[in-house]
Amino acid sequence: MARNAGAESLRRVVVSEEEIRARVAALGAEITAYYPEGEDLLVLGLLKGSFIFMADLVRAIRRPLHLDFLVASSYGMESSSSGQVELRYDPDTSFRDRHVLVVEDIVDSGTTLRSLVPGLLERGPRSVEVCALLHKRLAAPEPEVRWVGFDCPDEFVVGYGLDHAENFRHLPFIGSL
Repeated sequence: MARNAGAESLRRVVVSEEEIRARVAALGAEITAYYPEGEDLLVLGLLKGSFIFMADLVRAIRRPLHLDFLVASSYGMESSSSGQVELRYDPDTSFRDRHVLVVEDIVDSGTTLRSLVPGLLERGPRSVEVCALLHKRLAAPEPEVRWVGFDCPDEFVVGYGLDHAENFRHLPFIGSL
């Protein structure tokens, strides 16, 4: 696959740029309404795939918040999950008595969330909720994903931060390989 692979390599557009923009605005409004005013909100993005979604989402959340990131991988350079989650970066940010919003690019098997969220809960947050751009609904992950941008077909999708072997992240829409 070409290092600078683009849209011509895709089978179809799954979610358009316009659909993404509208849904992110709606998610921001829902999240703003959900969290109590005056309480600490930490938005914790799972890199690398969530970075574009998270940047747009935090601009749509109309309340003060803090940001940090986790780097976890279960894919490597493959197109299917290995089933093993490797935590590559874990922030030293305090979670105690804060609301933590985990931002995920895509939930398919639920392996990453089942692996990471129990460890986050051990740090004493007030709450831990999950917002995912895409959800394949292949398995019931624990914990529940409170906010979902779009249901996703059981296809390998790229764009808007999601990649295949580090390609396609730059696309402003989500497409199927």
